[in-house]
Amino acid sequence: MTAVKSLKELRGATPGAHPSLGGNAPGRALRHHCAPSFVLDLKMEEAARSAALLCSVFMSGSAPLLGGQLSEMGRLQAAVLRRSRTQEALDRDRRRRQYLRRRRAFLLSSIAGILSVIPTTRRPIWARRRIRGENFWATAESYDEDAWKAQFRVSRSTFDYLVKLIGPSIQRRRTNYRTPIEPRRRLAITLWWFARSGEYRSIADTFGVGIATVCIIVRQVTSAIVELLCRRFVSLPTGQQLDETIRGFADRCYPLCAGAIGSTHIPIAPPRDNPDHYVNARGWHSVILQGVVDHRLRFTDVYAGWPGSNSSASVLASSDLYLKAEDRPDGYLFPREKSVLSGGVEIPVHLISDVSFPLRPWLMKGYSDEHQLSPEQRRFTFTLASARSVVDAAFMRLKGRWRCLLKKSDIDVSMMPKVVAACCVLHNICELQGDAFLPEWNVQMAPSGTYLIQPDVVPCQEETHGTAEVVRRTIAYNLLSILQH
Repeated sequence: MTAVKSLKELRGATPGAHPSLGGNAPGRALRHHCAPSFVLDLKMEEAARSAALLCSVFMSGSAPLLGGQLSEMGRLQAAVLRRSRTQEALDRDRRRRQYLRRRRAFLLSSIAGILSVIPTTRRPIWARRRIRGENFWATAESYDEDAWKAQFRVSRSTFDYLVKLIGPSIQRRRTNYRTPIEPRRRLAITLWWFARSGEYRSIADTFGVGIATVCIIVRQVTSAIVELLCRRFVSLPTGQQLDETIRGFADRCYPLCAGAIGSTHIPIAPPRDNPDHYVNARGWHSVILQGVVDHRLRFTDVYAGWPGSNSSASVLASSDLYLKAEDRPDGYLFPREKSVLSGGVEIPVHLISDVSFPLRPWLMKGYSDEHQLSPEQRRFTFTLASARSVVDAAFMRLKGRWRCLLKKSDIDVSMMPKVVAACCVLHNICELQGDAFLPEWNVQMAPSGTYLIQPDVVPCQEETHGTAEVVRRTIAYNLLSILQH
């Protein structure tokens, strides 16, 4: 009886240990999710049960119960054996999974190492060959100087100079898929588009590249020109360069002038957002280019992108040039020590403009009412207009060389400020390199009908600036004496 009672106590002590001992669902879940240390504790518990059962058998004096106790002990040992085999199977599966993961990682790293040393191969499935464009570029490289300039609007020496300046920034990395387009070809595609503003499809056929590739190259090269070269080749004169500019305008019979400012309209395709804002007085869509030009027809300041419906005065008021002059305490744009005293009035170095701009001490313009002008005022207005003609000449050369500024282009309006600025930078480089402007490029600038005719100059309606009016009157009545300084 003591052994039977001990056996019942053992069964009731661990109700979820094993199904053969009356285990329930939580016991089965514990068997599948317990940690190896906990499984070891269960094995030790089973061994303790077997030991307790043997002790109860030997201490009991009842012989009829010995067979049942031995049967129960056999079942306990069988359960321990099954549990041990199950744990061994789980360990084998775990070790197999670890082995498979390590083998997979080794295979992938081996494949990556092999691919890294395989040389680049051409894959025609990703790059369709265009024989015509390749032949054209190969032929263009052998052009003489005149044929090269007729195609790209710059001399070969200027082209090589540009490649040296921006070549590293437009060079693309060689990959396993294809050989990148070389910088010379990229620059040639961009200059071709600047010079003609043709469709991307025709340029793609000419140079043997994809249509999307032409669009990408034009944007990348344009951005490189603006970001790398704009500050270097487009800046207001300072130091010795300022003195040379003042002497250059003095040779044109106007004193103390550091540049002439003007604006022109650049045609664009109607944009998606607010297209009415870009319609100018002539009825066509445009953006405004405001530029300052020195006596050598080079741009010293460029501000572009404002919608064509705005006036020259409003564009100037939003430019960095205006803020730079107006934010200074003395209101001078150029060093004050360059100023000249005449009749007790200090005359600063200044810019000159037409009547569409406001009158400021640093910005002079002629008189607008010619019927009521004195001879001195009329002479001053004529002299200023003659000196200011450098702006019109610079705009004429700019558009004659780069015809993308003469007609609507298929590039987005958000990109047009960079395109205009890049063309101005290229214009300055050509002037610095002595790259002559061909006469036939002027003939191609003739507008068709009334479409490309620039809007008329509208006088700026603004309150008279007292100091500026005094400076203008002093220059008008003392023009010859000021020129002698």
